[in-house]
Amino acid sequence: MAQPANSSSDKWSSMLSRLNPIPGFAEYTGPYKVGTVDVEIPVEELSSPAPAPENAAEIETIQFRIFYPAHPDAQGKRITWLPAPQREHLSAYIQFLGVGQLVAQAVSFLPRHLHYTSIPVAKNAPMLEPNTPNGRWPTAIFSHGLGGSRNAYSQVVGSLASHGVVVICPEHRDGSAVKSFIRIPSQQHRYFVRNTRRVVPYRRINHDPTDETHALRNDQLRIRLWEMGLVHEALLGIDRGVDLTNLNKSTPSLAQFVGQLHVHDPGSIIFAGHSFGSATMVQFLKSVFYAGRPELEAMEDPLYVPSRDSSIYRQVTPRNIIILLDMWCFPLLAKTVKPLWDLPLPVYADKPNDPSSPAQPSPGGAALLAVESEDFHNWREHLHATARALSPDPSAATVEATAFYEDNASGVKLAEPHFFYVARSAHLSQSDFGVLFPWLMFKIYRSEEPERALRLNRRAALQLLRANGVPVARTWAGDLLDGAGAGKMLDAGDDAAAGRGPDDGGVVDGGPDDGVHDDRAIFDRSAHAAVDAWRWIDIVGMGDAEAVVESGGDDVSGENAVKVCDAAAETREPQMAGVIEPHATEAAAAGNR
Repeated sequence: MAQPANSSSDKWSSMLSRLNPIPGFAEYTGPYKVGTVDVEIPVEELSSPAPAPENAAEIETIQFRIFYPAHPDAQGKRITWLPAPQREHLSAYIQFLGVGQLVAQAVSFLPRHLHYTSIPVAKNAPMLEPNTPNGRWPTAIFSHGLGGSRNAYSQVVGSLASHGVVVICPEHRDGSAVKSFIRIPSQQHRYFVRNTRRVVPYRRINHDPTDETHALRNDQLRIRLWEMGLVHEALLGIDRGVDLTNLNKSTPSLAQFVGQLHVHDPGSIIFAGHSFGSATMVQFLKSVFYAGRPELEAMEDPLYVPSRDSSIYRQVTPRNIIILLDMWCFPLLAKTVKPLWDLPLPVYADKPNDPSSPAQPSPGGAALLAVESEDFHNWREHLHATARALSPDPSAATVEATAFYEDNASGVKLAEPHFFYVARSAHLSQSDFGVLFPWLMFKIYRSEEPERALRLNRRAALQLLRANGVPVARTWAGDLLDGAGAGKMLDAGDDAAAGRGPDDGGVVDGGPDDGVHDDRAIFDRSAHAAVDAWRWIDIVGMGDAEAVVESGGDDVSGENAVKVCDAAAETREPQMAGVIEPHATEAAAAGNR
């Protein structure tokens, strides 16, 4: 008998169709194929730049995935977006998403939806020989946000790899990953998997702006920063050919990376992250750059204090490029880390922390890209805090134009940061979630065209790298559909001059790989909106102005203005919880907008 049109099965079928049960990520738009390997190294084999935090006693390994340019003939197997063991990760994601009515209906299909979703990379593919001037691939480290994993930002990091950047994606074991598994080094000889690994579940922490909440976030940051230092040590070891144990046996060897990574020169590594990952990068870079400085003596319990003889201390300079996607400021505003908050990012420093390094003009905001979703842009108090964090003087209540001249030995104005937001985008649009669940993102967060947010982020990141002298491939013409401006188009002559051709990843005039190697439109700061849905945010004049008015503060002079501004930035944190962590019901999510 035929089912009636409004039957339950028809409703579920309709839902299934809209959710796209076996989604496929589109191929990356760079000219290179992308390979990937999974790495897990025992901590005891690495020399940590700083002592392990007390709450890291059971974290015996560091884990990360590497995305890299692969040989054009690479034929490796694709990996699934859902990490192994899939069943456990699937359960963790369902718990992370929560039980709101719409969400509950959607996750009913997650087993079919995610088990077969693959990332367009070739597992263990041979690395492409670098075609860069120094014979090494530019290298970046990307830190995930709440509920993330080493796979959760495959669209951002894989795209960078397709344009010629090696990207390392740590999986943090601080309870912020959706779920993580630690292989116990001493138990790996066992035949059965049981009791050979330790589980780190997702830890949901409330968003109340209290000292207790800040203390819990600080505990997470201590682990994250310690892990970052160890990841850096691992990268140096891998590039030097040190015989490190990889407990992830799905990766046969790391030998192909020897001598291929641009990680040794001071200021060479690119640091990037999303949400809590952006906050992690800010605290990591400041903690390293200002280590041992008198400005931090007021911190009774610092987050991370690396040795000034360590390699990471030599690495972090004003020249490191920084990419911050939807930076979450709450973890930066704890009273216990205020001395760190008051210091500017290293890009604004007028000299390197290592006296042996040659002095160079600071790039200022020219080496800093921050992209907000509309969710975070409309969170006005938080936006003001973000503006201060991106300025040369975060300790000031208002970002003044004069701050870009002060404490600058050259007397030349420092560049303001590249600060933009994507209209009609959600906080999770910066990750793979927007592409995986477009219908869900629209119904709950009113986010439109998730591919657009990723596309604009990609364009901005590539242009930032080019502007700072990092050799990356062209931006594909198909990525310019939101507005191309006056960028110079690549042609066959450009490829010939660069020694590239169709056989080694170059572009061909008139072919589908045409693009620009100067995407200047993406950094246009005029009011004419050269690129659709892409808006510049001018931080000069931002700070306490709107925040103080909305908080009802009375005395807004001197130091009290700064205190009022800091407090205002936290005022709506509990209301925004459903935006930062997608566990809110429909009603709660609607109230956040």
